[in-house]
Amino acid sequence: MSYIPDTSAQDTKIVSKKPTWKKWLLLGSVIVAGYFVAPNVYGWFNNERAIDVNQLKMATVKQGQFVRDISVQGKVVAAKRPTLYSPSSGTVTYLVKAGDTVVIDQPIAIIDSPELTSELTQQQAERDRLFSSLEREKINAKQQALDHENKIGRAEVALNAAKREMRRAQEGHEKQVVSDIDYQKAKDDLQNAEREYTLTLKAVELLKESLKFEVKNRELEFNRQNVFVEELQRQVNALEIKSPVAGLVGNLTVQEKTNVEKNQPLLSVVDLTQYEIEVQIPEQYGDDLALGMAAEINLNSQMLSGELIAISPEIVKGTIASKIRLSGEYTISLKQNQRLTSRIILEQKDNVRYLPRGQFMQNSAGQYIYKVANGVATRTPIRLGSESLSQIEVLSGLLPGDTVVVSDLRVFNDAEQARIVE
Repeated sequence: MSYIPDTSAQDTKIVSKKPTWKKWLLLGSVIVAGYFVAPNVYGWFNNERAIDVNQLKMATVKQGQFVRDISVQGKVVAAKRPTLYSPSSGTVTYLVKAGDTVVIDQPIAIIDSPELTSELTQQQAERDRLFSSLEREKINAKQQALDHENKIGRAEVALNAAKREMRRAQEGHEKQVVSDIDYQKAKDDLQNAEREYTLTLKAVELLKESLKFEVKNRELEFNRQNVFVEELQRQVNALEIKSPVAGLVGNLTVQEKTNVEKNQPLLSVVDLTQYEIEVQIPEQYGDDLALGMAAEINLNSQMLSGELIAISPEIVKGTIASKIRLSGEYTISLKQNQRLTSRIILEQKDNVRYLPRGQFMQNSAGQYIYKVANGVATRTPIRLGSESLSQIEVLSGLLPGDTVVVSDLRVFNDAEQARIVE
């Protein structure tokens, strides 16, 4: 009897083995990779962008004091740097050199002006002549006053004599020893003597006023000439030019022994005790500027305080010329025309939400930002306010403690959401 063969002869018994440690390690790696890859795979299927965190710069919204300021470049200038001019035409002789240290009222230059000196001598002689004329007029007035007193005396004597004759004639007329004609004549003589005395008094008074007027006129001529001489003397004294401040001599504008004209600049003196900073402020800040604004000057990493003391009323080449005066005491040595960076405080606010400045402002025009939470960046509308050198005010859309992206937002490609991955 024959049988059909089956496959039993081909079967092989397999002995089961326990999983090794390598298999367990491989299985764990697959699970860990799946944990990190799964969110990205989920994002791919949901059309969500994934952005490397290293491409972003993030910051936290803070609340506190907000300082709006601007930074400007400026140069150091002395607060007092007068330029001295020639008071008259003549030859200049310098008594100092550029860079010399001078004190107040120290002679630093002399102008030799023969014309002015000669004019002073002539006018002094004229003043002396008028003084002599004045003294002569005073003496003449005294002499005439004596003559006038003599006239009054003679008139008074004649009056007294006429009164005596009148009394005698009256007594004789009463006793009928003097005729009526002689009595009337005595009476006429008395009236004439009284009239002469009265006229003499008035004439003397008028002559005294005339003499007083002549003396006064001579005094006025002398005083006028004296004022003229004093002015010339002042001009001659001004030929010796003195330093109005203590400091250093600047550049000499003309050569030694050069003939100069009146009001021609000769040299300058720089007062080193007080400095100012000349700055050029962009015109867009013109409406925000005000005298007395606080300022900070950065000098070799040291901050000096100051205030805005001058603002030009005109705009030149898009800038407004202004001055900052250093306040307080400082020991650092400054130099004329030294370049410095200054910070002007335009505004200070308390309890304000703010962010650090970043490139996001250029990308979104300040209309939106990406807020990060739980590894997801969400596009969020915002409204910004004042800007400073390092901060910008947040008016709405964000709360203190929110984390946002302040770097270039173009990596988000205007997506509504994006996942942040490490």
